[in-house]
Amino acid sequence: MATITLRHDDTDGLPPGARGAAFLTITIAIAVSVLGSIIANIALPSMTHELGVTPAESIWVVNAYQLAVVVSLLPLSALGDIAGYKRVYMGGLIVFTIASLACGLADSLWLLVAARVLQGLGSAGIMSVNTALVRFIVPRDRLGRGVATVALVVATSSAAGPSIAAAILAVASWHWLFLVNVPFGLLAWVLAVRSLPMTPVSGHRFDWISAGLNAATFGLLLIGLDGFGEHSARPVMAAELVLGSVAAVVFIRRQLRMAAPMLPVDLFKAPVFALSVGTSVCSYAAQTIMYLAIPFYFAIAGGMSQTHIGLLITPWPAVVMIIAPIAGRLSDRYPAGLLGGIGLAVLCAGLLTMLSLPPDPPAADVVWRMLLSGAGFGFFQSPNNRALIAGVPRSRSGAASGVISTARLTGQTLGGVIVAIIFDMLHGDVAASAHVALWVAAAFSGLACVISFLRLTAPNPL
Repeated sequence: MATITLRHDDTDGLPPGARGAAFLTITIAIAVSVLGSIIANIALPSMTHELGVTPAESIWVVNAYQLAVVVSLLPLSALGDIAGYKRVYMGGLIVFTIASLACGLADSLWLLVAARVLQGLGSAGIMSVNTALVRFIVPRDRLGRGVATVALVVATSSAAGPSIAAAILAVASWHWLFLVNVPFGLLAWVLAVRSLPMTPVSGHRFDWISAGLNAATFGLLLIGLDGFGEHSARPVMAAELVLGSVAAVVFIRRQLRMAAPMLPVDLFKAPVFALSVGTSVCSYAAQTIMYLAIPFYFAIAGGMSQTHIGLLITPWPAVVMIIAPIAGRLSDRYPAGLLGGIGLAVLCAGLLTMLSLPPDPPAADVVWRMLLSGAGFGFFQSPNNRALIAGVPRSRSGAASGVISTARLTGQTLGGVIVAIIFDMLHGDVAASAHVALWVAAAFSGLACVISFLRLTAPNPL
């Protein structure tokens, strides 16, 4: 199969046969990327013991990956607009694959952390432009279904991640959590060479100064927020937040003067785009708060095992796998503001019902609440991402794709910080902290619901 090149006026995507091959490539790449961010968490105790480090030091195996992703998403999405989404995607794939091999061969914590930084950069290359590529693979009237497919792969990988990690660790060492990515990464790269389309390029130069300011802004703010749970680190945390805020001001002022900014401030002039980003941040914050608070509540107040808790939470991502394709199809016919508002109202209701759960509830009482919440989240996710990618010019698809991932990570980080603050303020009272956290999660989902409905009357001048 020859490489497919698209022109600026191509609006109907790839032919059906080529479309299927391209989606197979994206499916494999996104799956290994999502699993790469999840399965390492499960093996932290094993890594801590084998590498002879403290639990606090082992956390950098997770933090290094997350930091690398956050600071490189927007620069790589901008590079996608400049050099083509296929090139950035394939570059991310090969970096991720090489880094996975390095992680599997690492014999010390800091070699592993360095390899995880590289793996995070590769993952960012995949995530920064995957939604932009979907826009060039599927026809416009099927864009919602294409975006829903991405959401389905993410939900499936998230749901299966802990089970896959547990299965690998049952028969092999933690090194194989990373080595298993290598053959799949190589397969996805070979398929990408032949199936992904070459997209139009903007011709702009890459702005290294903006890339540095972006890294300083998101890196310092993320590290500073992460220090909220550590009393001893408060002075350092304050300094990081101040420096990050200064970098943010300089970064934004620079972007306002640019024709094609790395942080697409010009796109936020469209109310629909700005409201969609706000909806995304609030909803992911709500999801993360629940994901963090409920396990502590069940484990410490209810005495449940980690396996039991994992099984009780699984219905949420499992039902997203069912709902996301349905919502994607509907988003090609109905406005995202309406679909997202309905879904987020259901999510809010589901979170409120969790407030009545005792520490050791019957499984059925947890499952139906998780199903309700997950159904609401799944109904919002695909239409919202479609609104973000379809509401901008095709030449700015990379920027919009980067914003989708950045909004998700921002919401998740905000949710994590809020849970840390609540647990700190209530001095370890797990039951009270979990209930307050659930109220806050419900408030975030309610706010997201209101923001989503506001899109029904907002103009979209782009």
